[in-house]
Parts: sequence; structure tokens; C-alpha cells
Amino acid sequence: MQLTVRVKPASRRGPLVEDTADGLVVHVRERAVDGAANDGVVRALAAHFAVAPRDVEILRGHFARIKRIEVDA
Repeated sequence: MQLTVRVKPASRRGPLVEDTADGLVVHVRERAVDGAANDGVVRALAAHFAVAPRDVEILRGHFARIKRIEVDA
């Protein structure tokens, strides 16, 4: 399944996945430095969908707050 998420790096609320009217919002504690926030997004979404982190892949938006994600269930 593919989905679009909005990422909030360096958030005090993280790790948290919220389902809002605009779609999924992923709050992560990691800052957007050296891919740390991307790793946090992968771990948070894997926990949210109850899959292994290797089953979550960032397809587009590696350097953006809006990302296209693929989750293999």
C-alpha cells in the first residue's frame, strides 16, 4: 500500500502517527540531520502498521516534509 504522509521532525510529541483530515501526520523526535528523521519515520510507521521496519520504504521526498511511503503488509 502506498500513502502520503506529512512529517514533523524534532517534535516533542513523537514518536506518534496521527490520522487527520489531511492524511497521516508523523511526529518524530529525531532532527532532520543526516537522515535521522527518515529513520524515525520508518520506525514509527512500522510500529503503527505492525510490520517490520524493512517493510516500510520511502519512495519520494527523502529531503522533504511530505513523503510518499510504501508499506508491504
